[in-house]
Amino acid sequence: DEEALGALYDRHAGWLTVRLSRRCALPDLVDHAVQDTFLALWREPGSYRGGGDVGAYIWGIGVRRLIDAIRRERGAARQLPWATAEPELVVSAEEQVLVGIEHGHLGQALAGLSPELRGAIEATVLDGLTCAEAAVLLGVAEGTVKSRCHRARLALRAALAEQQAGAAAGAAARRREAWRTS
Repeated sequence: DEEALGALYDRHAGWLTVRLSRRCALPDLVDHAVQDTFLALWREPGSYRGGGDVGAYIWGIGVRRLIDAIRRERGAARQLPWATAEPELVVSAEEQVLVGIEHGHLGQALAGLSPELRGAIEATVLDGLTCAEAAVLLGVAEGTVKSRCHRARLALRAALAEQQAGAAAGAAARRREAWRTS
């Protein structure tokens, strides 16, 4: 029913676009994912079983569509800059922490994760969802979310240790160079 889809779009497209924009800095990918989300709802209106919040159901479809779009872009060997949170007039403490995550060493390590691992770790750690809630959101089994989070943590530890070792080696080289030039 076109009227029902229009009402769903009017109610949910705005917040879906904003949340997806925080996951990906490319507006054309986000717009494409939002469009694909509502197209999927149009094509399969019976896929919603009524077992939860409609917004969570739409978010799950939207995130999967965004991940698909990112995969297509990565296939074209294009580097994706991840979105940073837009500062508001009054910046909350939580917002400051999230910006620090995006711009610090952790943000660089997060950007190096695959979309699946990044989605699982963001849903559980940054969004504060349980593994069961993240599983519903991402459309995978709860055990899959747990294993993706485990693999993401291992990859993050390795990337952060590598960054720390690189920074220490760089500092030692700068000290050696400073002693040579003086």
